[in-house]
Amino acid sequence: MENFVQYTDQQLLSLLKDSSQGAYTQIYDRYHGLLYIYACKITKEESEAEDIVQDVFVYLWDKRKTIIFEKSLSAYLYSAVRYKFFDLLDHKKVRTNYSASFQNFTENFPVQADQILREKELSALIEKEIACLPDKMRNVFELSRKHHLSHREIAEILHISQKTVKNQVNNALKELRVKLSTLFTWLF
Repeated sequence: MENFVQYTDQQLLSLLKDSSQGAYTQIYDRYHGLLYIYACKITKEESEAEDIVQDVFVYLWDKRKTIIFEKSLSAYLYSAVRYKFFDLLDHKKVRTNYSASFQNFTENFPVQADQILREKELSALIEKEIACLPDKMRNVFELSRKHHLSHREIAEILHISQKTVKNQVNNALKELRVKLSTLFTWLF
């Protein structure tokens, strides 16, 4: 097994680009402790510092073939820790803003949101039951209730008597009441 301790950062980077796990391990061993101390100083929290450092090393391995090191390895790693910290701050700010916004919404609009959801569910269930009606009855019912046509207009369109239209609408309402009565009890 090759000993990478004597290698320079530049040599380790070259080997890392060729997917050398030994070079990666040496970079980790060389910089993990220093980066952790640096991250602790800027985050003031050990667990966040450890997460940031781990994220930096995972990113380093994942992007090893495409990362361009404009400066030294150490400068890159310290900058990466700093950027991860800023990302963490941005994430916390977004989370805090979202939490405050959600809290405001639930305090000011709880009934409306629940009511809208119930109305949508109820509407979907009614539509499902209407779709289950016999074709002729469903057609007459939809012309009456959805298109707001009078019994006379429906009778003319379908070439049936007004009495038949009235019976079909009444029968549809009776069927829907029976099917939906338990649902209404549950919802209200």
